[in-house]
Amino acid sequence: MDFSVIGMRGNASFETIVEHFTSMGGEVVLLDPDYVYGRDMIESAAEHAVRAFEHGMNRSKTILTETIIYAASERQISKALSRMKPKEGRMDYVALLIDIPDPKLDEIGMTRDDSLIEGTPEKAERLGLINEMGIPCEDLALERVALLDLAKY
Repeated sequence: MDFSVIGMRGNASFETIVEHFTSMGGEVVLLDPDYVYGRDMIESAAEHAVRAFEHGMNRSKTILTETIIYAASERQISKALSRMKPKEGRMDYVALLIDIPDPKLDEIGMTRDDSLIEGTPEKAERLGLINEMGIPCEDLALERVALLDLAKY
């Protein structure tokens, strides 16, 4: 599986975006940018999801949902989906593309904006990544993804 993480903005609906990427022979996970703290966080979530399936430790039926569980650092599928799914009326998304080398965003009226992936102080606070030990928030986000392996069981 080839993963890439992109940010995008535009008027296309959630369903239109998913249909676009699946018609290209790949898969996509669309995420709320407010809960994404860096590209590494999402790539790590996808890698953990793949390993969970390889070792029979998955909680969900698909790699896509398992990735969302890890990205949300949440054991319960419904809570993970509720947190990570883009909210109704949003015009911006973070997308984990699986086996899609060229997203062709112009075909659906979207533009790429990778700034949506970047961590911000507001995102760090929302995700509870603020600490007093000086550990970079990016590292804390990755740690939360990895710790889910322990919390899942």
